[in-house]
Amino acid sequence: MTKKKMKNYTLKLSGLEPLIVTPETNFVNIGERTNVTGSRKFLRLIKEERFDEALDVARDQVEGGAQILDVNMDEGMLDGKEAMVKFLNLIASEPDIARIPVMIDSSKWDIIEAGLKCIQGKGVVNSISLKEGEAKFIEQAKKVKMYGAATIVMAFDEDGQADTYERRIEICKRSYDILVDVVKFPPQDIIFDPNIFPVATGIPEHNNYAVDFFNATKWIKENLPGARVSGGVSNVSFSFRGNNAVREAMHSAFLYHAIKNGMDMGIVNPTMLEIYDEIPKELLDKVEDVLLNRNDNATEVLLEYADNVKGDGKKKERDLYWREQDVKGRITHSLVKGLTEFIEEDTEECRLLYPEPIQVIEGPLMDGMNVVGDLFGSGKMFLPQVVKSARVMKQAVAYLNPFIEAAKNGDVQANGKVLMATVKGDVHDIGKNIVGVVLGCNNYDIVDMGVMVPTQDIIKKAIEENVDVIGLSGLITPSLDEMVDVATEMEKAGLNIPLLIGGATTSRVHTAVKIEENYKSGQTIHVLDASRSVTVVEKLLGKTSEEFVTEIKSEYERVRENHAKKKTEKRLVAYDMALENKLKIDWKAKDIYKPNFIGNKTFDNFPLSELIPFIDWTPFFQTWQLAGRFPRILEDEVVGEQATSLFADAQEMLAKIEKEKWLTAKAVIGIWPANSNGKDNVFAYKDDSRNEVADTFYSLRQQTQKAKDLPNLSLADFIAPAETGLQDYLGGFVVTAGLGIEKYVQEYKDNLDDYNSILLKALADRLAEAFAELMHKKVREEFWGYAPNERLDNEELIKEKYQGIRPAPGYPACPDHTEKITLFKKLNATEEIGVELTESMAMFPAASVSGFYYAHPQSKYFGLGKIEMDQVKSIAERKGMEVDRMKRWLNPVVN
Repeated sequence: MTKKKMKNYTLKLSGLEPLIVTPETNFVNIGERTNVTGSRKFLRLIKEERFDEALDVARDQVEGGAQILDVNMDEGMLDGKEAMVKFLNLIASEPDIARIPVMIDSSKWDIIEAGLKCIQGKGVVNSISLKEGEAKFIEQAKKVKMYGAATIVMAFDEDGQADTYERRIEICKRSYDILVDVVKFPPQDIIFDPNIFPVATGIPEHNNYAVDFFNATKWIKENLPGARVSGGVSNVSFSFRGNNAVREAMHSAFLYHAIKNGMDMGIVNPTMLEIYDEIPKELLDKVEDVLLNRNDNATEVLLEYADNVKGDGKKKERDLYWREQDVKGRITHSLVKGLTEFIEEDTEECRLLYPEPIQVIEGPLMDGMNVVGDLFGSGKMFLPQVVKSARVMKQAVAYLNPFIEAAKNGDVQANGKVLMATVKGDVHDIGKNIVGVVLGCNNYDIVDMGVMVPTQDIIKKAIEENVDVIGLSGLITPSLDEMVDVATEMEKAGLNIPLLIGGATTSRVHTAVKIEENYKSGQTIHVLDASRSVTVVEKLLGKTSEEFVTEIKSEYERVRENHAKKKTEKRLVAYDMALENKLKIDWKAKDIYKPNFIGNKTFDNFPLSELIPFIDWTPFFQTWQLAGRFPRILEDEVVGEQATSLFADAQEMLAKIEKEKWLTAKAVIGIWPANSNGKDNVFAYKDDSRNEVADTFYSLRQQTQKAKDLPNLSLADFIAPAETGLQDYLGGFVVTAGLGIEKYVQEYKDNLDDYNSILLKALADRLAEAFAELMHKKVREEFWGYAPNERLDNEELIKEKYQGIRPAPGYPACPDHTEKITLFKKLNATEEIGVELTESMAMFPAASVSGFYYAHPQSKYFGLGKIEMDQVKSIAERKGMEVDRMKRWLNPVVN
């Protein structure tokens, strides 16, 4: 295709102003910060319905040079369609934003179509593909054409993503021919994304990925008249996350060659670009050796070079300038940077300067930790760094302890003493440990009682130690009631110690409504996360504590009033009416899948190497209170550097865990003949003769009043009623990746290394969740086999793009933890894989996951919401349980 002929194909997009893309147009930048999967800030603003502030994000993108605005609302807890429509309508009323075209980005067609009805001018749909076959592709393309939009077409077909040159051009040619010849789609409105994949991964098959992209881009521009090419550039450098110098060079060099070959537009972070001509020649040569696959050892050479390059792209020499400071400055530097190498040497030098060894702690060490606290409080340090600082502090104190003991001159004067405990029945302690570290860094004496601590033990220890504050932690919903018990018993004991409440299931509303009311003598306060703990404790123990407590009491009184008002406003229907409004499925034999095996199957010592590719890293960073979606968080302007460092530490430990077999992963799954009773009971039969019910599972049903034609859902709705005559099935699972962890956690604790202790627990949790993801995939494709041709990458698995669900007891669709009793019995889980249930239904080891498998195409996740006592009485009667006991288990959802 000659350049002259190409001029006949002009891509014309528009907002209030036109964007004309010709062969002579420079590279077009697509702004993606208005994408809930790419910006944690934008997601938070949309979730909180702060749309005015969300518009400011869009405005910043336009002012920053974006020529197209990518808008995505795909997030599990959002009504994506409603959010897309509302945001696009708001954009339309802002001329400074609406002047550029909009790219409607979603994996859900109803959201795309709703967005197309809102935008003014001519936008872009991202994306369509042959992934679901030609019929669906044609249907969607016709609608895009009808709405007058351009479209991005992914190089993806029924067999998966294109990862070779041949597959790229084959899929793009097939897509183009269908669009142009069948749909009569304007060629100039077609934009291909031929998939940018990472290079220099160490896998030989990946070495030609960049070359294949360049060649495919050139082929598209020469053979598919009018078509454009786009892509996400940062993917190419993923192997070098953490090394910005190399990544910037790779992005610039990749763009240089991609644009030369015809790439028109793409998503590029301008802060991660080096000017091509200013890339140091030695680095550029090595980067281009990799990108252009110019020699067999290009990857090894670049990796070796990268290890010796720091942020500015120059060879790094060990920079010990800080060692020239006085000893106090050196100690502060070690604490702030988390460096242990010289801390004992500097601590000893400092000890010789002071009359008493205790004064080293009270003086330079606490001065340094105060700097850490100030930096953390002002947002200039992040949690992983603070935990590393604590490791340095503990090592210094441990060095001084023998000298202090010999001098017998007492302890350091702490700011206060805080008792911390995970409540009875709960084994989760990562968050509690982090809070303890942060408070310890701010000179609070921490009494950590560990996990599964009974109420009376907490009260007894608090009195013995004369503590100033008690902090309670819990992850599972039964822990909420345990916290109420602790508050009640503290009141009976006549205590007036401030009570801090924290953990994933806790909230300010629950604290105000359920806990504080039981503890009038002292003040109960909900603490959102570790970063708030220091401020709260300081105010509670400081000179203005009375004012602070008065303020909190007034605030919680308002919370209770608002809660009571909302409770009155919230309309719930009677349980019988909710049952009448159940999901009406048109039950058909073709939607019921007979499994490839029936019964239970155990997996012993499962290879960790198979779990690692299934890790969802975003929650890992959330554990460390670093907000952002992986992998974009590694490039985040605020937390990117710290996230990258943390990720590197995690990769190093993960390799050690796998190589040295620190953890053992086990699983047991089951698939059983089952039918519902047409209501909320699911019968699991002894065998496929279905003559004898072995176990019964009990579901809860939404009781919120629904709009017309919307059902009140229950998990039982997704299992065929026995009256249909159809033979349906139910599955269940328990997996763990935490066996053997205690030994290594204890070793880290013995070495005063909270950072690696927390890191190990966080990785074990991620491996357990990855195991659940992998086993569900195997169930869908092999063991149950209802989706044998599924081809989903890890990102699609994380977004739950598959058929079927795996709800877990204790989560929104199934908040009844007591269902675990039947599940564990059915799977013989404790005997088979060593996972136990505590009295509060927490699983031990903590890095364990359990749940059910549902296969029906209409099965989906949902939130139960609040229920009334009539349903509590019903399920108590069906389970043969006392109503008061059932209510206690369901307390968080009872209206």
